Amino acid sequence: MKIAVLTGGGDCPGLNAVIRAVVRRGEQHAHEVMGVREGWRGLCDPPLHERLTREKVSGILHLGGTILGTSRTNPFKKGSHEQVLKNLKALNIGAVIAIGGEDTLGVATKLHGLGVKIVGVPKTIDNDLSGTDLTFGFDTAVGIATEAIDRLHSTAESHKRVIVCEVMGRHAGWIATHSGIAGGADVILIPERPIDVDKVCDHITNRHRTQNKNFSIVVVAEGAQLGGQDSKVSEKLDEFGHVRLGGIGQTLADLIEKKTKFETRVTVLGHIQRGGTPTSFDRVLATRFGVHAADMVARGEFGQMAALRGNQIISVPLAEATKQLKTVDEKFFSVAEVFFG
Repeated sequence: MKIAVLTGGGDCPGLNAVIRAVVRRGEQHAHEVMGVREGWRGLCDPPLHERLTREKVSGILHLGGTILGTSRTNPFKKGSHEQVLKNLKALNIGAVIAIGGEDTLGVATKLHGLGVKIVGVPKTIDNDLSGTDLTFGFDTAVGIATEAIDRLHSTAESHKRVIVCEVMGRHAGWIATHSGIAGGADVILIPERPIDVDKVCDHITNRHRTQNKNFSIVVVAEGAQLGGQDSKVSEKLDEFGHVRLGGIGQTLADLIEKKTKFETRVTVLGHIQRGGTPTSFDRVLATRFGVHAADMVARGEFGQMAALRGNQIISVPLAEATKQLKTVDEKFFSVAEVFFG
């Protein structure tokens, strides 16, 4: 069988490890693996693809990003899904392995409904996909954010400042919560809870005046809301209907300084969290996902996604994995709140 593999949406540390594993395991199943370039765009017209061999994927395990490139292309946006179906048939593709987050796998779910033999691999640094305990890339992103917070501590204390660190997290605050706990943040703000600026400022003021502290670290997810509104860089929508978020860190820093009179600065980590070498954990998880995805194709388990449950890699329905986002639950966040007093 000829298998097509693609990576869609935002790039993520560990993508190359999945691609490598799919090719190596696919060869053991006597499958030919074709790499599709630029996500779903590579299956539109004209198709962008190349054959992937053991030699081509050698040495990519530790590399960040994706050798196949990516895009935020939605074939259902302008009816180009019909072209995807035609190209799959013309290229004699027997199955597709789609590596991506909610949007990429949402397209995969719809294509499966149209008869495409497809399996999914969960990828997002936000860790917000249902059906899997963890997504690869998340551990790397948390590690990068935690290191940044560690470094901000020393400069904040030296200058007696409040520093706001803005991290990624559109609808789910997993990165903010994990890195905030690991980095010893004094305030953690996430999309799941509207920001109460007065409460934040009261906490910082109390910390400075009664706890003999002269600095504070605030970690905020990019999707955290002030007054029920997102902070947007642009109103323009991408092909999946998302606006480009950003700016909550600066807005929050300005309000904190105005209300507390403490000098406040902001650091936006942005795409730093996405780039670079994946951690050993993400390399192993991505490899396990890739091997399992190739096995799913061999077993004919289409319309399903590789998922981590406990310490086991299992197959779950794509529809289950994409029906809703996995957000930070109250019980987990309560652990962080222990340290806000």
